[in-house]
Amino acid sequence: MSYDAPPPPPAPGYGAPYGAPAQNSGKAIASLVTGLVGLLTVCCGFFVVSGIVGIVLGFLARKDIDASQGQLKGAGMAMAGIILGFVEVALFAISIILVLTGVIDLNYSSDFG
Repeated sequence: MSYDAPPPPPAPGYGAPYGAPAQNSGKAIASLVTGLVGLLTVCCGFFVVSGIVGIVLGFLARKDIDASQGQLKGAGMAMAGIILGFVEVALFAISIILVLTGVIDLNYSSDFG
């Protein structure tokens, strides 16, 4: 039996050995949540404020995610919040146009007799 040299150490595993794993951006989560809340409260009139907040937080989150060099994730959530915010602002604009043109009557009067 020969005892020349010990076996070599095992090869390193896959993955990032240093640093903490990437975390979701809080602004991206808030953007998505405000976009969803605005979409669910379309009938209440609150949705346009929620939509604008979702758009602003979404763009801020994307800026932070791009600047974090991989430490933050959540670009998809930020984009979803931005899209939902723009949908809500568009719905608000369409509803204003429909009210101003008389298609929607805010007096709640009927001509049924």
